[in-house]
Amino acid sequence: MTDLPLQNPVDLNRMRVYRLSRIRAELKRRDISAAILTGPQNLRYATDARNMSVWTLFNMARYCFVPVEGPVVLFEFDGAQHVTQGLPTVDETRPATNLTAFLAGDRIEESARAWANELADLVRTSSDNRRVALDRCIPAAMVALQDTGLDVVEGQGMMEVARSIKSADEVECMRQSIGVAEIALQRIHDAIVPGVTENALWAILNQVNAEYGGEWIETRLLNSGERTVPWYQEAGERQIQSGDMVCLDTDMIGPHGYLADISRSFICDGVAPSGDQKRLYRLACEQLEENMALIRPGLSFRELSEGCWRMPKNLYKNRYLCVIHGVGLADEYPNVPYIDDFMYDGILEACMTVSVESYLGDTELGVGVKLENQLIITETGCEMLSTFPYDDRLLGYDI
Repeated sequence: MTDLPLQNPVDLNRMRVYRLSRIRAELKRRDISAAILTGPQNLRYATDARNMSVWTLFNMARYCFVPVEGPVVLFEFDGAQHVTQGLPTVDETRPATNLTAFLAGDRIEESARAWANELADLVRTSSDNRRVALDRCIPAAMVALQDTGLDVVEGQGMMEVARSIKSADEVECMRQSIGVAEIALQRIHDAIVPGVTENALWAILNQVNAEYGGEWIETRLLNSGERTVPWYQEAGERQIQSGDMVCLDTDMIGPHGYLADISRSFICDGVAPSGDQKRLYRLACEQLEENMALIRPGLSFRELSEGCWRMPKNLYKNRYLCVIHGVGLADEYPNVPYIDDFMYDGILEACMTVSVESYLGDTELGVGVKLENQLIITETGCEMLSTFPYDDRLLGYDI
C-alpha cells in the first residue's frame, strides 16, 4: 500500500470508543435499552469490525447488539470471528444466524426465530427495559423479534444522529480519504484526452483508492459531453472528444472507511471552452461559494433551504436533490434539499461534516456542470476539508 498523503496521527482506538459512546448516549437519551444493528455502516461505526462491506449491503449476514450498558456482542459471518481481534468495542463474538435466502433457503423463518430469540435473551439479561432500536431487517426477522415481546422502534434515524457529530480523529480520517480522492482527481484530469473512454477515467479512481488502502465507491458517476445532462448517468464506453465537458463525483469510501465526496468538472483539451460552458461553470462556482458562506452552527435546515443561492428558472428542473448533505462513513444525515423538496427541519451543529452540492444542467444546450466541496462546521462557521481547485480555463482566467 502506498503511504497516505496526510500523516497526522489518528488514534483509532480512541475514535472507536468515541463512536460507541455516541450510540450509547443516543440510546439513553431516547430511553432505549439496546440497539440491534445489521446495516454495514452502522456495524462499522459501532465496532469498526470490517468484513465484506459491499456483500453485506444486500446480505443480512452479520449484526451486533449494543446495550446502553454491558457487553457489546458482534455476531460474525461463519469462519470470520477473528476479525474482531484487538478491537476495544467488541466484548464477545458469536457466530451469526443465517438470515439470507442464499444461505437459509426455505428455512429462513426458522432462522429468523432463532435470531430473534437469541437477541431477546440478551435484552432481558442486560435490562428491564424492553425497548430496542433496529436499523434494518428482513420481514421474517422483524415479525419474529416482535413475537418475543420486545418493543421494536426505528433505529436508522437514531444512528444517523449519533454518527453526525465527528471527533477530531474522525475528521483526520476524512482528510486522509479526501487526500486520496484528490490524487485521483488530478490523475483523471491529466488523463482526459480525445479518445479516452469514461470507463478508463473511472478506473483511475478505483485504482488510486485501492493503492492507498481505500475500500469501495458508492456510485460510478462520471459522464461527458451531452451525457452531462441530466445528471445520474454512469460511466460507460463513450469516447471523450475535444471540447467535451467531463463531470464526476468521487463518492469514494477511502482509508479507515470514511467518505470523500467531491465533484469536479473538466474540459477536454483541443478546443477552448465555449462561452456557454464557462457561463454555466461560473454559476456553479457562485452557487457553492454563496451557500458555503451561509453555513454556521445554529442555522436551521429550513433557513438554509430558504436562503440558499437562487437558481435560474431554466436550470431548476434539473436541480440536484439537495443543497448540502452530511458525510461520514457514507452519505449521512442531514439532507437539506431545495425548499420545494423540503422534508424535515433540524439545526446545523459544530463538528458536523457536510458536502455542499452544485449541479447545473442546461437541457437546451446539452451541457451540465457538477461541483461539490466537503467541509466541517466549526464553532463560528465552516472550514474547507477538500482543497482541489476550480478549473481556471472554465472560469475564464488565463493560465
